[in-house]
Amino acid sequence: MSPVLDIQDLSVVFHTPQGDLHALRKVSLTLEPGEILALVGESGCGKSVLCRAVCGLLPASASVRAEGLTLDGVSLLPPEERRLRRLRGRVCALVLQNPAAALCPTLPVGRQIAGAVRLHAPRLSRGEVRRRVGELLEQVGVPRSRAGEFPCALSGGLCQRCALAIALAGEPKVLLADEPTTALDVTVQAQILDLLEELRRTLGTAVLLVTHDLGVAAQTADRVAVMYAGRVVETGTAEEIFADPRHPYTWGLLRSLPGRGGETLYSIPGSAPSPLHLPPGDAFACRNEYALAIDYEEEPPMFPVTKTHAAATWLLDPRAPRVTPPLGGALHD
Repeated sequence: MSPVLDIQDLSVVFHTPQGDLHALRKVSLTLEPGEILALVGESGCGKSVLCRAVCGLLPASASVRAEGLTLDGVSLLPPEERRLRRLRGRVCALVLQNPAAALCPTLPVGRQIAGAVRLHAPRLSRGEVRRRVGELLEQVGVPRSRAGEFPCALSGGLCQRCALAIALAGEPKVLLADEPTTALDVTVQAQILDLLEELRRTLGTAVLLVTHDLGVAAQTADRVAVMYAGRVVETGTAEEIFADPRHPYTWGLLRSLPGRGGETLYSIPGSAPSPLHLPPGDAFACRNEYALAIDYEEEPPMFPVTKTHAAATWLLDPRAPRVTPPLGGALHD
């Protein structure tokens, strides 16, 4: 089965008055039909930029380069607005993390969903559009009776569900969910994650779930990709990432979880480098207590661990010294 989303060596540079900002650096990812892939990492690592690059929603100041960028078998290179408009909503839909910003405050949510329905099915009658809006609301767990209400009258969770209904109006094959649970309380967060799982199961929708919450990734994802400073530094199945992490940055993220790093909550020292002034070698070297001399000179390639697991760290090079990860277990088998 071919991936519904195939990204090969995608780089995005923003040209600013201060210089070139390297937001993405040769990112390669695939997303299979019906799969949930969690994209995790600290704020500013490029997760949201990746989603917007796939949808062609980057500003004019951005330059995009890639070896390949394919959505449902259609190449997005070179990016053409006419082609992207045909794909947005019908093949790929984006759900933003702030539903209050995604919804128009001056229109009832039902009218906003109806607008999306008409965009993708312009020949439907008024009655058919009304029925479709009701179906979408029920699909995301919102009573049909709330269609006439304005966003300000709805809770954050209901607004996020309505934003999901708009995204699902075109029955997309790929859903890019950019931190859809960040502004929600724990109970509503669990409901939204259950909804994403149901969409995957019933509609076969593939989901790229952007999150900084490793607990969300562990609960929901089939595979996990860890990003740092615009680059994917580790990727594997959820079980491999959480049970056998290989990159020091992933170790730090997992140690930061309550109960994983000991009695004292662990914090990765330092901060991520500015994408305007990336250091030579491995961008994580200055925060990596296990860094080798080569880390400050040369960026590591992705070393395979298994057929589904790889990490970009020189510690996986056969010549590297044996290191015992802080989470237990040895790095070299």
